[in-house]
Parts: sequence; C-alpha cells; structure tokens
Amino acid sequence: MNLTTPERPARRRGRPPKNSARPYSEVRQALVQSGLAMLTEKGYSSVGIDEILRSVDVPKGSFYHYFKSKEEFGQELIGAYGQYFARKLDRFLLDDAFAPLQRIRNFVQDASEGMTRHQFRRGCLIGNLGQEMSLLPESFRGQLKAVFEDWQQRTADCLRAAQACGELSTAQDCDQLAEWFWIGWEGAVLRAKLEASPEPLQRFASGFFQLLQPGAD
Repeated sequence: MNLTTPERPARRRGRPPKNSARPYSEVRQALVQSGLAMLTEKGYSSVGIDEILRSVDVPKGSFYHYFKSKEEFGQELIGAYGQYFARKLDRFLLDDAFAPLQRIRNFVQDASEGMTRHQFRRGCLIGNLGQEMSLLPESFRGQLKAVFEDWQQRTADCLRAAQACGELSTAQDCDQLAEWFWIGWEGAVLRAKLEASPEPLQRFASGFFQLLQPGAD
C-alpha cells in the first residue's frame, strides 16, 4: 500500500497486534523511527506503509491501531524530524566553545560527514517532502513551512551573535541571510545526493561565507 493512496473511511483505531508484548508507545515510536529513516532516504511517494510495518515486525492490519490515517502518520514524521533537527542545530549553533560563524562551519562539516557516512542515500526529510508537495496532503504545506522558518530563526540568532562579537557587519540582514542559507542549503543537499559527493555542500558553504565578508553587505 503506497502512502499516497486514497484514504479509507476514517476510524479511530484498528485492531491491535496479536500477542504483542511491546507497549503501545514503544511500537508507535518504532514506526515513527522507521518512517523517518525510510522517507529520508526514499521520499514519501516511494515508501509504502507495508514496508514500514514489516521493518518493525508489526502486522499489516495494525497500522490504524497506532495512527488514524496515513496523513496523520506523515504529520507525525514531519514534527519528529523538525524537532530532531532543531536539537541538532542547537548543539552546533549554541556551542559557545566556538565563535558564531565557526559554529555554522562545524554544522556544515558534520552534515558533509553524515551524508558521506550514509553513502549519500539520505538527505533532508523536510526538503524531500517539499519537493513532493504537489503529491502530498495539503495539511503538510504549512507544517513544512513552519519547520523551515524555525531552522532559519535559529540560524539568524547565531548570525546576530556573530554581529554582537564583531565577526559580522551590523549592516547585514541576519534574517535574510538565514533564509538564503536554508534555500541554498537544501539545493546543495540535493546536488550532493545526485553527485554522491560532499563537494556541493562545501561549494555552497564557501559562497555563503563570502557573502559575510566585509564589503559584501
């Protein structure tokens, strides 16, 4: 069953799995984790519910015991990934062991290493879904936009910290720079997957940091 097939009539819960010793919350979380891994690699339209259920050993008919619909499942995945990545950003962008602009460089380096480690099969779930938006439930649109805006705000705050310590000209618009960063970064992630190389990430980062140099504002 593909995730984008028409919804069957809504029902609150399906039948619970037989003889399951795992708590409800544990199985639900396992489905979310499996969904995150698969959609980050393959995209929403290419992954079926059956594939996710099999990966965590949950019977096919039990999906609606944990989620009211495939749309609700997708919403859960967007929220979970958005929160996970926000925490990851904070680990870098709030790390006062480094100067603010170096924190962004550290994030870029970690992302490059992560994509290499996964052999460029995985990208950004939010970016992947954004590219598929014409095929997705309309309820996803605002949720995806809100996630990007949250990441942009965290990045803008880091850039303002760079201004406060004299690394970045106060004439620069940090909100605009953060928006440019995320628009460009998502494209660089896509190109890195295409080329199976971290070089697009590094080329983008180099260009972005050139924008921050004195005289570029």
